[in-house]
Amino acid sequence: MSSQLLWFVFVLSIITFVEGNISIGGEGCSLNDLRGLTSFKAGIQIDSSGRLPKWVGHSCCKWEGIVCDNRTGRVTEIYLPGLISSDEFFFQSQMNGQLSPLITLLTSLEVIDLGGLVGLAGNIPSSIGYHLPNLRKLNLYGNNLTGDVPESIGKLSKLEELLLYENRLSGSLPPSLGKLENLKMLLLNSNQFSGPIPDSFTNLTNLIHLDLHSNYLTDQIPDRIDQLQVLKELDLSNNSLRGNIPQSLTNLTSISVMYLDTNYLEGEIPFPSSFGQLPSLAFLRLHNNSLTGKIPPSFGYLVSLQRVSLANNNLSGAVPSSLGNLIALTELYLDGNRLSGQIPTSIGQLSQLILLSISHNLIEGPLPHEMSLLQNLQTLDLSFNSLELSTIPQWLAELPSLSRIFLAGCGIQGKIPEFLQTTPSPIQELDLSANNLSGSIPAWLGSLTQLYLLNLSRNSLVSNIPDTVTSLQNLGVLDLHSNKLTGPINQIFEIGKGFPDGSLTCIDLSDNSFSGGIEEIGMGAQCGIQFLNLSHNFLEGRIPITIARMISMQSLDLSYNELSFNLPEALANASLLETLKLQKNHFTGKIPIGFLELRNLKELDLSDNLLEGEIPVGEPLSNFPESSYSGNKGLCGKPLIPCKLRF
Repeated sequence: MSSQLLWFVFVLSIITFVEGNISIGGEGCSLNDLRGLTSFKAGIQIDSSGRLPKWVGHSCCKWEGIVCDNRTGRVTEIYLPGLISSDEFFFQSQMNGQLSPLITLLTSLEVIDLGGLVGLAGNIPSSIGYHLPNLRKLNLYGNNLTGDVPESIGKLSKLEELLLYENRLSGSLPPSLGKLENLKMLLLNSNQFSGPIPDSFTNLTNLIHLDLHSNYLTDQIPDRIDQLQVLKELDLSNNSLRGNIPQSLTNLTSISVMYLDTNYLEGEIPFPSSFGQLPSLAFLRLHNNSLTGKIPPSFGYLVSLQRVSLANNNLSGAVPSSLGNLIALTELYLDGNRLSGQIPTSIGQLSQLILLSISHNLIEGPLPHEMSLLQNLQTLDLSFNSLELSTIPQWLAELPSLSRIFLAGCGIQGKIPEFLQTTPSPIQELDLSANNLSGSIPAWLGSLTQLYLLNLSRNSLVSNIPDTVTSLQNLGVLDLHSNKLTGPINQIFEIGKGFPDGSLTCIDLSDNSFSGGIEEIGMGAQCGIQFLNLSHNFLEGRIPITIARMISMQSLDLSYNELSFNLPEALANASLLETLKLQKNHFTGKIPIGFLELRNLKELDLSDNLLEGEIPVGEPLSNFPESSYSGNKGLCGKPLIPCKLRF
């Protein structure tokens, strides 16, 4: 009797399985597949692509984004990426809703592509590894998924691509991922993963691309990482990894991209130890760590390097002459270290070099004349070294491609050299700050019509701002602070006049002796100004109501001037304002009630004026300390003493 019962249960289970996977009416959609897809659709509240509303009826193999096996009728692919493209257009669609766990009913799936849907939330189904044995590609990147990566995912033995980047996934990385021996792409970057990189990852011997950047990963890089012999791209940047860089990395013969920057790595640069190691390495980033020691002379063996950044470490010693062997190099970042000595003459051999940054080191002069051979150099930053140049070498201004020149804190003296107006390539960015420049700002600067950034701050420049600056229609950043400049500032607010928005975003004229032109604020094309500092001058008059046009303003500092009259209500129109400093002036009247609309305000100083009346009640004004309002004898109300006690 018991054997007959067991036989009945066995037959019933077979029938149930077959019925679940048989297609309806021969139209190519099993009951389980249909149930899984309709459950997915039900979990989505908004589909801006319009694909899911077309999922009607039972013929799911005909639905958009669904691919079936012609032989079995089972669904093998769900292809609903957020980015929809054709020969004629690109469209970024969005799905808002929850990822249904019943998607695992589609047991014949080989591809799931739900990447870049932005609003897709929920968890990765915990049982995914038990139900989708044929899955080759799992693309869930660019969504709003939370929770951890389930341990069962390690059972997807056929998986070749696992793309989960740009979500809000958290927890530790499961060691079971190391069982996915067919995996070629593992992209888990831009999530909230923590803990160590599992040692089991070194078993992924078919891995070509590993990206774990922008998480909270800790501990050391696994020593056996050299087992990943076909690995071409490795990105572990922007984590909290510690310890030394493993010597074993030198054995990665296929690697072309290695990003280990923005961690807490220490010790010396361990590679290469001999010629022929890392033969394909083209892009190397080690910046923002705590690396010490010298740049090894053997670094010149990395002959395939195109871009390298060793910036912001504690590297010392001389720049090795062997860097001249890196003839494919286009970008070299050595800034923010303790490198000393002179720039080697071999630097002139880097004929492909586009960018050279050695700022904030201890480099000494003179500059080698061989640098004049850098015919493709576009950006040069030698700022804040011990160069003591006295003058800018004329050959530097004759480099045919140079358009961005940063020579701050280089000991340059005298007037701004006139040969800068006739450079072969129009200057786009010029930083000569923190030098010993004297004389006036030359009128010919107005001829640099491609100029976007001009920083002449912290010098000894005198006289007025020349009227020709109004010709700088592309100027975005102007910094003249801490000089001895005089006269009005109205020319600044005429830059970009005639253009709808203008390009100016940042102006700093503080710590000078300017005395007029405040009435021109907002009169030109200044809608895009985000930072304006006119403090520590001798500006007089009132803040004009035209300041209301500066709707992009985030920081305004007019402190330590001779400004007076009432504070304009129009200032409340700058709703993005985060910093407002008006202290040490002669403002009178009440604080406008409209200031309560400055919801983003984080820093406020109205102290030492002649303001009176009650401070408008409410946030953000009531959040600031007494020091924000002190020195105004007529003010009362929170956070000062209540008005009823004063009067």
